[in-house]
Amino acid sequence: MTILFLFLALFALMFIGVPVAVSLGLAGSVTIMLFSPDSVRSLAIKLFETSEHYTLLAIPFFLLAGSFMTTGGVARRLIDFANACVGHIRGGLAIGAVLACMLFAALSGSSPATVAAVGSIAIAGMVRSGYPQPFAAGIITNAGTLGILIPPSVVMVVYAAATETSVGTLFMAGVIPGVMLGVALMVAIYIIAVKKNLPALPRATVREWLSAARKAVWGLLLMVIILGGIYSGMFTPTEAAAVAAVYSAFIALFVYKDMRISEAPKVVLESAKLTIMLMFIIANAMLFAHVLTTEQIPQQITAMVLEAGLQPWMFLLVVNIVLLIAGAFMEPSAIILILAPILFP
Repeated sequence: MTILFLFLALFALMFIGVPVAVSLGLAGSVTIMLFSPDSVRSLAIKLFETSEHYTLLAIPFFLLAGSFMTTGGVARRLIDFANACVGHIRGGLAIGAVLACMLFAALSGSSPATVAAVGSIAIAGMVRSGYPQPFAAGIITNAGTLGILIPPSVVMVVYAAATETSVGTLFMAGVIPGVMLGVALMVAIYIIAVKKNLPALPRATVREWLSAARKAVWGLLLMVIILGGIYSGMFTPTEAAAVAAVYSAFIALFVYKDMRISEAPKVVLESAKLTIMLMFIIANAMLFAHVLTTEQIPQQITAMVLEAGLQPWMFLLVVNIVLLIAGAFMEPSAIILILAPILFP
């Protein structure tokens, strides 16, 4: 009865247009007040525990790093480098956009930041070169999702906080799937480009390639600093995020000089707004997940799976279907915080 009311309240609130974060918090709060033996004070305690979670400190730093790289010209130089590498292939502009998304994802840790940074430049370039606009937009939309898989990833940080797993281990696990998906997308683009005779850029000379690489090296170096620092044990993922933020600000202001120091407060403010929005979603999703945990839903789900005798691939198929449906309504971080405590055991 409690769980039925919880989910009915959630969907009813979303149906009437209440924001997802507020819906999660209200549904969880009302359920605790009406059905749970827990005190209402447990709501405040849970929100406080969420806000002081050390792992989640990485989120504002990665978002700040992404903001500086987007505004500071790193994305444009990564796109130029990617085009110099693969632009001469049939459909090279689109393939280069995917490669640029993969590189930027390895710097920012955020899918929205990747789409905004690369898409704002690459889509216009593809359309000018004769690519259909829906095709160009679809490429960036798909390639931008690699920001979830390719480390560092904000979503992986959220998952680690929800399941108490190692962020570094998750980052390592995301490298191969992220690269494989990127390569698969490039192959699909090439096949379509050959069939539709999409244009290719002239092959870059060695001098042009070296020039593009030299301009992009400061951005590429950040990837080495973040992942190398984490896997060598020099710093934790949270500390790596802080290093990324400082490094991104440095190259944007003093190396590339694409933004003035007077513009830095605006970038910090926009990053703070995004952080507050995301943390508000996370806090309310944690509250919702707290209700599920107190009602022992994870244990019930585990018992049902064992009784049904599902094979591993069958269970993963069910999980993917659930995630597909949930993804149509909610932000990835909220989905993870709600479903991870249920499905992880």
